[in-house]
Amino acid sequence: MAVTKNKKTSLTSLFLGCYKTKNASRYEGEEKGKAMKIRTSPAIKRLSLSDISDPSSPMSVMDDLSNSFTSQKLRMFTLSELRVITHNFSRSNMLGEGGFGPVYKGFIDDKVKPGLEAQPVAVKALDLHGHQGHREWLAEILFLGQLSNKNLVKLIGFCCEEEQRVLVYEYMPRGSLENQLFRRNSVAMSWGIRVKIALGAAKGLAFLHEAEKPVIYRDFKTSNILLDCNYNAKLSDFGLAKDGPEGEHTHVTTRVMGTQGYAAPEYIMTGHLTTMNDVYSFGVVLLELITGKRSVDNTRARKEKSLVEWARPMLRDQRKLDRIIDPRLECQYKIEAAQAAAALAFKCLSQNPKYRPTMSDVVKILESIQEVETKERDSNNKETKKFVGKRNSRHHHRKGQKRVDIAYSDSLLYKESRAKQNSGV
Repeated sequence: MAVTKNKKTSLTSLFLGCYKTKNASRYEGEEKGKAMKIRTSPAIKRLSLSDISDPSSPMSVMDDLSNSFTSQKLRMFTLSELRVITHNFSRSNMLGEGGFGPVYKGFIDDKVKPGLEAQPVAVKALDLHGHQGHREWLAEILFLGQLSNKNLVKLIGFCCEEEQRVLVYEYMPRGSLENQLFRRNSVAMSWGIRVKIALGAAKGLAFLHEAEKPVIYRDFKTSNILLDCNYNAKLSDFGLAKDGPEGEHTHVTTRVMGTQGYAAPEYIMTGHLTTMNDVYSFGVVLLELITGKRSVDNTRARKEKSLVEWARPMLRDQRKLDRIIDPRLECQYKIEAAQAAAALAFKCLSQNPKYRPTMSDVVKILESIQEVETKERDSNNKETKKFVGKRNSRHHHRKGQKRVDIAYSDSLLYKESRAKQNSGV
C-alpha cells in the first residue's frame, strides 16, 4: 500500500503498509483528512508487548492495537516529509545518537502536516545496523502512545516505511541531563536546579510505577532524562520498558538489559525485574547530581571507577559529605538539604531492595528538600533586598550631605573673597 504525502491512514492500515500481506486491503481507508486518533473506553486495559502474541506479525499487531490507545493524537509521517523536516537528515541537524539510532532536530508546521502546531521536533531514526529494532520502536509507541504525563516526553508521531522505523517527539531545548551535567567548559548547574531535575524525574518514575498497570522503566539514566528551557525533566526512550508484575507475582523475569553502572545488583544476578530496580537506578542518578561525577569512569583511580562503590560508604557520614559533593557548587547550597539528598541516595542504593523507598516516598522527600531550598533562597533574597535598600539609603544620605558641605564651603569662600575685594587686597 503506497503512502502519499497528503493522504492520512489509520494505525491499522499504517502497520499493514509496513508489511506485504495479501489481506491488507481489508484494513485500508478507515480515516481520511483527520489526525490519527485511536480511542479506547475505560473498560479497555492498556495494551503492552506482553499482550501481543507475536509482535513481529502484522496481523497479530493489528488485531491487538486497533482499540488500544487512549484519546491521544498521533501522527503518521512519511519519509519524504521527514526529509523536509530535518533537511534530508542533515548532519548539521543531528542532536546526538543513542542505542536506537541518530536523533535530528527538525521543524514542523501545517504546511508539512495540516492542523499541526508549528514547533521544533526531535526525530529519532532507527539504526538498521544497531542492536535495537522493530520491537523497541513498537514498545515506544505502545507506552508513550497510551501514557501521558508532564514528566514523560511527548510522542507526536512516527513513520514506518519498509524497513525504516522513525519516531517524532517534542523538542527539548536543553537536551539530556547527561550533556548538561558533564559537559566540559560550561557553567555548573546550581544546587536548586539539580534538586528540581531530580524531583521531576522522580515524579515521572512514580507515575509509571503507580499506573493501573505498572511500568518498569528499566533504563533510567542521565542520557534518558531530557530538559526543557526551564529545566523541567521528562523521561524519554521507552524501548526497554516493561510492564511490572501483576496479581500475586512479585517480579518479572527478563533478559538482563540496561546500562552499566545503573542496573540494580539483584537484577544483574537474577534477571528478576521489579520497580525497586528503577529506584536503585534513580539512586545512581541522584548520586551523579550530588557529586558531578559519572556512574562509571575508567579514567578515574581504580577505587573510584565505580561511583557507587566509591561514594556510597560516605553518604551516611555527614562529616565526609564535603569529600564527595561536586566542588563546582562552591558551597552554594544549604548543608541540611545536601545531607538529606545524600541520605536519600544511600537508601535508594541499598543492596537489599526491601530497604529502598518507593518512588512516591522519594518524591515526598525531594519536595521537602526543595521546600527548604526555596525558603532559604527567598530568605536570602529578602535579606539582600534589605541590605541593598539600606546601602542605597546611606549612599543617598552621604551624597546629599556632600552637596550641603560643598555649598557651605562655597559660601564661605565667596564671603572671604568679597571681604578681600572691599579691603583692596
